[in-house]
Amino acid sequence: LTSLELPKILEEAGLPAGVLQVLTGFGGTAGAPLVAHPGVDKIGFTGSREVGKIIMRSGADTLKRVTLELGGKSPNIVFADADLPSAFEGSANGVFWNQGEICSAGTRVFVDRTIYDDAVNAFVDRAKSITLGAGTDDTTTMGPLVSREQQERVERYIEIGTGEASLAAKGEKPDDPRLAGGYFVPPTIFADVPNDATIAREEIFGPVMSVIPFASVDDVLAMANDNEYGLAAAVWTQDVKKALRAAQALRAGIVWINDTQPAPTEMPWGGYKQSGIGRELGKDGVEDYLEKKSVYVNLG
Repeated sequence: LTSLELPKILEEAGLPAGVLQVLTGFGGTAGAPLVAHPGVDKIGFTGSREVGKIIMRSGADTLKRVTLELGGKSPNIVFADADLPSAFEGSANGVFWNQGEICSAGTRVFVDRTIYDDAVNAFVDRAKSITLGAGTDDTTTMGPLVSREQQERVERYIEIGTGEASLAAKGEKPDDPRLAGGYFVPPTIFADVPNDATIAREEIFGPVMSVIPFASVDDVLAMANDNEYGLAAAVWTQDVKKALRAAQALRAGIVWINDTQPAPTEMPWGGYKQSGIGRELGKDGVEDYLEKKSVYVNLG
């Protein structure tokens, strides 16, 4: 809805009518014609990896420039020397904010073995404190997913996860009859998750946390990078050298240290590997929409 309001706001601010246009519709009726049209020079897409690949193939026909912000399976690393209350709270928020429907959600939570049990218990307590309900209710701390299709998809992953790891927490759907039609998925936590498990490798896009133990810095960095995606990562430690070493080694376009999910508009946003191509936001995001021209003048 904000996308529909933006042109009205900009016109009120003085932007000539029609300079910014918003077209609504599904991919086949709105997106595909734009990608195929020779009059469109640049496509910026945010969405699934699968659709991103379709756009790249279609855009090649007109040698269209394309930037893609696709999926993620972001690692969230908690070292034993972190400020643990902040790390546990931030790690949970990094998964459960917006019902987990965030491309950069830190759903792979790597925890040092020496604090592993404490971490899992803290995550379970945090999940129990979440109140599911309507987004218009001030008491709600987690709303429904975007559609029935997405709800069913997340529930399928949870079913897969029960055969791959230990189910540490799964809340109940709201019992209020007024919410019976909502696409709710309670916050769900799996413990002792193998790094090669389906729930640890594929993007679920829902409130599902996979908690994975690690034994050393080298161990966790290797596991964190062992994924097709590379959008974001979070590192929790009070050791600055360790934090910077991890930030350098992680194959991700965004790395947060002792924080999760900030995205200031001044900083570039985008991923490595199959999380996309190019950057949004910041100077880099603007330059992707500009052409460079060299002009040579001989006045002799």
